[in-house]
Amino acid sequence: MFITLEGIEGSGKTTLVQSVVSHCHGIGRDCIATREPGGTPIGEKIRSILLDPRHSAMDPIAEMLLYMADRVQHIRQIIQPALREGKVVVCDRYVDATIVYQGVARGLKPETVIGLHNSLLGGLWPDITLLLDLPPRQGLQRAWRQIDDGERGSEESRFEKETMDFHSKIREGYLARAMAEPNRFRVVNAALPQQEVEAEVVRMVSEALPPDP
Repeated sequence: MFITLEGIEGSGKTTLVQSVVSHCHGIGRDCIATREPGGTPIGEKIRSILLDPRHSAMDPIAEMLLYMADRVQHIRQIIQPALREGKVVVCDRYVDATIVYQGVARGLKPETVIGLHNSLLGGLWPDITLLLDLPPRQGLQRAWRQIDDGERGSEESRFEKETMDFHSKIREGYLARAMAEPNRFRVVNAALPQQEVEAEVVRMVSEALPPDP
């Protein structure tokens, strides 16, 4: 099974990925955690380019294609082999992030991203996507607090430095994705206390997991 977590900056995806993996291991399911960009050694180098705040002049098309390049390597090297082995794959961001960040907020059109994904990657989509939703201002406050506290590096703060209007478009884009694919998406109120969010995410994953073969 392929599970992805999506959301704006500061929505808590990284922490919750580990919660999902721990739950899967606890019920005896073979499970791996990965992320985009950066799920492979090549992807880590691409990530360092994409998230570097010094690269604010990056062209939106170049940005989108770098995400696509990261994803091709990630799918071929990590995701597809794990799925073939019957593992649960839990990924921090995937193609919906590119649809929303580059397709919606950068104005490249969602259908452009979707078309490339389907043609280049055979349309590998998640079985379920957990959308961690909260107001952009609250998410950015969390993200900057983590950076200021040293929990995250300032060298990966390019998107945190975008305008509030940009982040509002991201949230709207994600909610539109959830409305368009209600069978795949599960929307979680990420503004709630962390323990409540974690419990809701674990419940949703438990309900979605197929019986252990």
